[in-house]
Amino acid sequence: MGPLIPNEIIDPAWNNVLAVLLGMAFGFVLEASGFSSSRKIMGTFFGYDFVVLRVFFTAAITAMVGIFYFDYLGILDFSMLYIHPTYLTSAIIGGIVMGLGFSFGGYCPGTSYCAVAIGKIDALVFSIGLFFGIFVFSEVYPLIENMYINQSLGPVKVFESIGISGELFIFLLIIAAVAIFAVTSYLQQRVKKVEY
Repeated sequence: MGPLIPNEIIDPAWNNVLAVLLGMAFGFVLEASGFSSSRKIMGTFFGYDFVVLRVFFTAAITAMVGIFYFDYLGILDFSMLYIHPTYLTSAIIGGIVMGLGFSFGGYCPGTSYCAVAIGKIDALVFSIGLFFGIFVFSEVYPLIENMYINQSLGPVKVFESIGISGELFIFLLIIAAVAIFAVTSYLQQRVKKVEY
């Protein structure tokens, strides 16, 4: 059955409409979860609040289990899903830049827009910086294009890279998530005790 648009169950003309609606729903969930607060986001780095880690880890596992389960039931054709190709060098450099920006500014791009929508000035400054960074990147891209596309690995799936089945990978990741949730709960309690 799915994906709905490639299988012409939904007209492609609805593509952008659905994207906007899903984006609005995502922003609402971010705000409802408290992700428009840079203090909550920075809590992950300082060890006093791991809600961001838990929510995103849970979302990733839920989506992964849903995709595999729907594929198994024939509701979704996994082979038709687009997987963005991995460019190893630019992924590492981009991850470092993103991590530094995240830890210094207290926002990622999505949470910064969410915070701008509710009137937070620091998020507005962060978003302006984001646009400035995009502009600079687009201007210097011809100079760094070879580095950017270096070490293209194609559409990599982690479970295939390490040579195990998708089902086993999901099972191991769920166990890892439970362990990480337990460790972060312990750390959060310890940090709170130190604070008080």
